[in-house]
Amino acid sequence: MIAKLVFLLLTTLVLVPAALAVTLKNVFHCALMLELSLTGVAGLFAMLGADFLFVAQILVYAGGITVLLLFIVLLSGSPKDWALRQLNSQWAWGLALAAIFVSLLATLFRQLPEPGAPGEAAPTSAALGILLVRDMLLPFEAVSLVLLAALVGAVHFSKKGA
Repeated sequence: MIAKLVFLLLTTLVLVPAALAVTLKNVFHCALMLELSLTGVAGLFAMLGADFLFVAQILVYAGGITVLLLFIVLLSGSPKDWALRQLNSQWAWGLALAAIFVSLLATLFRQLPEPGAPGEAAPTSAALGILLVRDMLLPFEAVSLVLLAALVGAVHFSKKGA
């Protein structure tokens, strides 16, 4: 009973800010709503017992949105520049396509078999840590270098006169 209530609260925490993130006019408020929605997704991962995905969601996505907010504050002119119109002339087509997609997903989910009882949640971070520092060390370090290059490029392009 409590798990269902927590699930419903987390689902509301994901869906309502996600809808607000695409409908609000202020870019800063949209980013805040996106961060709140991604934090709700992290809560769903925690409910599933996926500890690594929970932490990665918080660090990478919610942390990344925080960095995005800093770039908005530091690189955009003033708060009046943040309130640009977010809708374009194709919003009706987008809404219709989204409704078709949601109805297709709903019919697909109705055809799926009922899930069985969930198993015991076991931590996954130890096995992933061993995999990252033993078998996948070279690709892991290569991704680190790519991210470092992206950071250096962002700093370079954010300078005045670059």
